Amino acid sequence: MLTIAQITDLHITTDKDPLNQRRNEERLRQVMKTIHGLRPRPVAIIASGDLVDRGEVEEYLELKRLMADSEIQIYYALGNHDLRAPFLEVFSGPGAQTDPNGYVQYAVDFGCMRMVVCDTLEGENHGDYDEARAAWLSATLDEAPERPTAVILHHPPIPSGIRWMDPNPQSPWLLRLAEVLTGRNQVKVLMCGHIHRAFCGLFAGHMVAAAPATSIQLTLDLTEVDMEVPDGREILVEEPPAFALLMSNGPDLTTHVCLAGEYTPAVTYNFPFRKLA
Repeated sequence: MLTIAQITDLHITTDKDPLNQRRNEERLRQVMKTIHGLRPRPVAIIASGDLVDRGEVEEYLELKRLMADSEIQIYYALGNHDLRAPFLEVFSGPGAQTDPNGYVQYAVDFGCMRMVVCDTLEGENHGDYDEARAAWLSATLDEAPERPTAVILHHPPIPSGIRWMDPNPQSPWLLRLAEVLTGRNQVKVLMCGHIHRAFCGLFAGHMVAAAPATSIQLTLDLTEVDMEVPDGREILVEEPPAFALLMSNGPDLTTHVCLAGEYTPAVTYNFPFRKLA
């Protein structure tokens, strides 16, 4: 058995925005401390986009400083708050590889499983997956058709029900992505971020597992919204920082949602052991 931790929507920034700088850094520290204390310790961490808030070199330098003490290898993907050129100016190596077209896309093998990182960045608040990126994904999946695979995308290809954040289900990039993924039996899960809240669903026959944010979460409000008429509704809430954990156990991949922080034990495992239910 091995595990990989997924963190997402870090929104690290600088002292240009002191409130968010302090809050988001502290929440990231809590998450990283919790991950490093897991048993077994994850073999890797995937940071699945919106790494920083404005895509500035200075923000990526701040992120690099915060991650410098990690004892676990970190891999990165990009979200709509990121910018490729500034990111690649600061990060390089196995956790920040690019495909032949310059997109931040790569595959990594861990034991019997594979992680395929995709680049859905296409401008502020938008996701896309053009033909060049889709061709890369198709060829990469062709390389290991029998290896259980987790595909990492910042933007979920399914609706969360939080209307102002959801994609148009008829977007060309979603149809293109579905065409690539349909029938790929080795793909066990699509792991996403972007929505700042955990939810699950199906896309092209595969489970989609969106992870909660290390930064603040989106308020769960599933009512209708007019994007042109602000109505004063709460949109973000200071729920605890959280992350996802991918477990590989032979041919099976399973995901967990985990809260960061220290909590009082409620029951300990002592003899004689009695199940709670």
